[in-house]
Amino acid sequence: MHDIREIRENPSAFDTAMQRRGLSAQSESILKLDEERRAMILAAETAQAAQNKAAKDIGAAKAAGDDAAFNTLREEVAAKKAEVAELQARAKALDLQLSEALSGLPNLLHPDVPDGADEQDNTEVRAWGTPRALNFAAREHFEIEAVKSGMDFETAAKLSGSRFVVLSGAVARLHRALAQMMVDTHIDAHGLTETWTPVLVKEEMMQGTGQLPKFGEDSYQTTNGWWLVPTAEVTLTNIVNGLTVDQSTLPRRYVAHTQCFRSEAGSAGRDTSGMLRQHQFEKVEMVSITHPSESLEEHNRMTRCAEAILEKLELPYRTVVLCTGDIGFGAIKTHDIEVWLPGQGKYREISSVSVCGDFQARRMQARFKPADGGKPQYVHTLNGSGLAVGRALIAVLENGQQENGSVSLPAALWPYLGGKTVLNADGTLS
Repeated sequence: MHDIREIRENPSAFDTAMQRRGLSAQSESILKLDEERRAMILAAETAQAAQNKAAKDIGAAKAAGDDAAFNTLREEVAAKKAEVAELQARAKALDLQLSEALSGLPNLLHPDVPDGADEQDNTEVRAWGTPRALNFAAREHFEIEAVKSGMDFETAAKLSGSRFVVLSGAVARLHRALAQMMVDTHIDAHGLTETWTPVLVKEEMMQGTGQLPKFGEDSYQTTNGWWLVPTAEVTLTNIVNGLTVDQSTLPRRYVAHTQCFRSEAGSAGRDTSGMLRQHQFEKVEMVSITHPSESLEEHNRMTRCAEAILEKLELPYRTVVLCTGDIGFGAIKTHDIEVWLPGQGKYREISSVSVCGDFQARRMQARFKPADGGKPQYVHTLNGSGLAVGRALIAVLENGQQENGSVSLPAALWPYLGGKTVLNADGTLS
């Protein structure tokens, strides 16, 4: 959500910022609506004052025994009361229109965000690891012999339809081990607070983090109005919804392992093979709530937390800064971390770490009380995958694949697998 006062003070800067997002100038229509809203509020307040004055005069007329004046003033009060109600309703409607207009506009971008049209224009900031040279043709995860018995798309399609999977046996255990390792690392090494949250949320929680109203088609809603979370960003960030916290409690750093649900409405025909893009998946999500002066430093720290998981798993990756044409709706700056997938012969996103400034905080009315006792200010919010569990499973399987159909597993997972180091071609661990 944007601050209407900042748009009033510098409309040209706001238009320039929207143009970086690929949008036309927005300030004229926004400020016209704001002017109409303020005029209606003033009219309602003026009518209310006239109503109050007439109400006082009624008492004086009655005390003076002036029946004619009393009846005239009583009729005037009734008319003013109706006028006030109408003006207040119109002001409320205009306020809602303005709020909806502002809610539909993306966040302002940080100056460091590179200009560009799409993902081809993202800028690499670092890379880690060297893709392993294979002396055989690399297979995608679902083609590896060791995986076939534990990754069942046909049964999932029978149960739920396309873009679901049933994991079983050693593959299911490996999937669980990955999530456990990620959460433990974020708690023990990175100082995050483990959190368990619902996956069903109220509509206002989805609005608070910016999934609604613009991206409703990308998520699932139940018949009684709850929404299934597309990411634990929704619940973790909304922990501070409506709160004014002490500055001394910042930063707040959370991590949660949850199921996530996405309709993938805009991805027809993309990544339909295997479990790269599913309607239901698991993710270990990181969220930080910070002081405004610390949010960019926190963004870099969170990015390193996600990268550290990939390094523990011995998976080559690269980190990019998203350009203006690829960055998400609520972010001012985003790092995408892309893991090497030998089966596809390319890097694919496994984490997206974003700093949102006060964009979400305004929607949630989340503030902090400064230590110096000044006026409450909006917090800054950040979110990032640490990591997408299913995609980490894909990367471990593809990078560890052997010519005989087995998979060599990274040492970081051995303690979570009872000391087992290999997923054998027959689907067992040893």
